[in-house]
Amino acid sequence: MLELLKNSMRATVDWHGESGDFPKIKVIIADGSSNEDVVIKIADQGGGIGRSNMTKIWSYLFTTADPAIQEGMVGSNSALSVDHGIDSPLAGLGYGLPISRSYCRYFGGDLSIMSMEGYGTDAFVYLTRLGNRREPVPI
Repeated sequence: MLELLKNSMRATVDWHGESGDFPKIKVIIADGSSNEDVVIKIADQGGGIGRSNMTKIWSYLFTTADPAIQEGMVGSNSALSVDHGIDSPLAGLGYGLPISRSYCRYFGGDLSIMSMEGYGTDAFVYLTRLGNRREPVPI
């Protein structure tokens, strides 16, 4: 969830500039007792993702973040660089979405992204209800 919220916040700020007047990021939870899954939708107006990039978002190391962010985090040979500093980038390393989807699938759910380039992105987290699935580990 944190990864999806971070992505939405970064995209919204990048798309709308630093004016301080940002559209709200909406979080909707559908958890009716008759629903098969609990579904969480995170919707932003952060400009969306181009259709040509939609399959790439699930690839490790793919990022839409500014390359300057990566330069400061990956492969830095600076004497001031430490392996466990207190600075943490909001985006840029390209493993957040693939790992988030893997976690969802491990626990019997899924993660899907629907985007409208030039407007925004909707992320859907599907979580199975407790008690009706086994852990997907081979025995």
